[in-house]
Amino acid sequence: MELFPNLEIGLFNGWVLIVLFFGAYGIMLIFFPKNAIARLYDRSGQREHQLLRRLFGVILVLMWFIFVSLTPLKIGDVVFMIGISIYSLGLIGFVIALDNFKNTPVDQPVTSGLYRISRHPQQLAVSVSFLGIGIAIGSWPALAFMILGVIGAHFIILAEEEACLEQYGESYKNYMERIPRYFLFF
Repeated sequence: MELFPNLEIGLFNGWVLIVLFFGAYGIMLIFFPKNAIARLYDRSGQREHQLLRRLFGVILVLMWFIFVSLTPLKIGDVVFMIGISIYSLGLIGFVIALDNFKNTPVDQPVTSGLYRISRHPQQLAVSVSFLGIGIAIGSWPALAFMILGVIGAHFIILAEEEACLEQYGESYKNYMERIPRYFLFF
């Protein structure tokens, strides 16, 4: 792990893993029903302060994307193998969470599958994958940026939960009381 990795434009940088992640996401969306895609991206019920939280989160995540995209992968190093393993675990979790989301009726909150142990398994899985990328490039600053990105994503989650409370009412409130926001006790 390096404190000051060389930043450069390269073919085997962290961007490769980001593209693979979002490529898998895009392929999954091809098989989603249109109403599930609309639900996934619906921001119509969000108020201005919720959209500002989301914007703040997106800016932090974009900072991480830029840094990781310019940092070479540590192919052949132990950190690369550890990072790829963590990345793969997160990617598998993300695919499962998306499948759980896809199969839930649009007029109900998602509460089955991985959503029985986390209210936001997609975000949790993305964070695990991005942690794996930070390790695979062997960069302490990437891990620090990832933490900032997770903080930014938390603001997105808060806005999403407010919107879900408004949309689903008491059923979502009961769900929030039973299931932790991220995992186990968080």
